[in-house]
Amino acid sequence: MKPAETHPEPEEIHPALHLEEEEIDLSDLRWDDALVMVIFWTLAFVVFLQFFTRYVLNDSLGWTEEIARFLLIAVTFTGSVMAVRKSAHIAVEFLYRWVPRPLRRIAQALIDLVSISFYATLAYLSGQLAGRTRQMMVSIDVPKSVVYWFVAACFAAMAFYAIRNAWLHLRHGTSKLIDPERHADAVRAMD
Repeated sequence: MKPAETHPEPEEIHPALHLEEEEIDLSDLRWDDALVMVIFWTLAFVVFLQFFTRYVLNDSLGWTEEIARFLLIAVTFTGSVMAVRKSAHIAVEFLYRWVPRPLRRIAQALIDLVSISFYATLAYLSGQLAGRTRQMMVSIDVPKSVVYWFVAACFAAMAFYAIRNAWLHLRHGTSKLIDPERHADAVRAMD
């Protein structure tokens, strides 16, 4: 008689990787962020409609390509307004680590002045372009100047938020670039 073979009990199954979801913080959302989402989802619908009519129905709608292009312009500039409001545009922060704090404050002030000048100048030039544009869109009977006026309004909003940010930097004496360690929570991927 052979001794009974013992089989080991199955070990508890543990997942190899346990991921925890981060909490989503929506506390910094404003009304202009909702405008970005509305434009984005309108763009997504128009692009889907273009794809569906072209590849499924084999009869493309002519207006979808032009409208998608203008909606992409709108979502880009509206998103830029949001990025200026949050001070989230990309910046080269690498050199700030080795510069003394007083020089970082001066650099921040110069960056704020250049940003305000840039946005205000582009708002003015976009308004000039919109005022001179008499051409209509090809697919729908709307003047192209509507797109340029929208871009001018976005640049004006960016200039407004840049002025507000510069005021906050001067008033509080700090920013993400001046004191990166103080704003470490807001700057996620600085390293």
